[in-house]
Amino acid sequence: MISALGIKTARLTAARPGDILLWLATAFPVMLMIALIVAVLSSVPAHADETASDSCGGKNLMTELQKTDPAKYASILADGDKVANGKGIFWKIEKPGLKPSWLLGTMHVSDTRVTTMPKGAAEASAAADTIIVESDEILDDKKAAAALFVNPSLTMLPDGGTIGQHLSPEDNARLEAALAQRGVPLAAVSHMQPWLISSSFQMTGCEIRRKASGIKFLDQKLAADATAAGKQVKGLETLAEQAKAMSDLPIELHLKSLLQTLELGDRINDINETMTDLYLTGNVGAIMPMLKNIDPDQNLSDDDASTFEQRIVLDRNKVMGERAAPILAKGNVFMAVGALHLAGDEGLVALLRKQGFTVTAVD
Repeated sequence: MISALGIKTARLTAARPGDILLWLATAFPVMLMIALIVAVLSSVPAHADETASDSCGGKNLMTELQKTDPAKYASILADGDKVANGKGIFWKIEKPGLKPSWLLGTMHVSDTRVTTMPKGAAEASAAADTIIVESDEILDDKKAAAALFVNPSLTMLPDGGTIGQHLSPEDNARLEAALAQRGVPLAAVSHMQPWLISSSFQMTGCEIRRKASGIKFLDQKLAADATAAGKQVKGLETLAEQAKAMSDLPIELHLKSLLQTLELGDRINDINETMTDLYLTGNVGAIMPMLKNIDPDQNLSDDDASTFEQRIVLDRNKVMGERAAPILAKGNVFMAVGALHLAGDEGLVALLRKQGFTVTAVD
């Protein structure tokens, strides 16, 4: 969802930090979209500037910023350094009397740079007795997606409404044209909640094609490999709970995200590439500062950002920590969840420490 169109050097001129935060909240921490997007979008036509590489043709905006505005670049990294437990995606979990367990922060993508786990992680997952993922329903994502659509309150507008009823004629035409470019008629999605429609634009075209061709994203691969090896696979949430978290948010927020996502267009590739590079270097703490400061002249309201973060990240962190505790109490567990759930004062690393575990970043 980003490319070189309309971007001034190292700036997303049409993308507000709020737009990106809304995208981030859906595409990074919420695994639900992975199942639903593949079910709704079976194929996406390639864009002229998109390559076959894992990078999807995106460029690292931080690399450009380092050249054009080194002070801002340094400020973003400094803000990232202030985020508790923001350095590292692979952690060791210890408690006296238990075999060590492990925590891996993931990106829910099939990019081989991500599915190639950090040193020691593959060995730890292979030796673990139990694998924990956000939802064990990802073992059959099409079945899980079908089950979600059986409960229309999670994915559909109430009372048979359509997205066109919430948009101006001009915005509705823009949406219809954008969907047509992806081979999806507006009629096929017109009754869906706006966050679900928006998610169809918030994943890069090459990522959708990889998933549609059967390539597993990291969490899914871990769960499938564990099942094949006869290991226990435990989920911390249901996909319905993840959908509920999204549908709980005000429709106005989702409509804002949908319209602003349409403005981003193919430029999401650059956001994706920048986030991926920060993730691969283990600098998860710098992701939010990067997104918030890439264009400081335009802002989402603090209340909107707070509402989103609370419901989509922090509330779910608490649930994950509570449900993981009895599993981790047995030791020799490998736990893999979205990387943004790890960092911060209310992230999983901090929550597990409050439960009496010693949690240490693995270099």
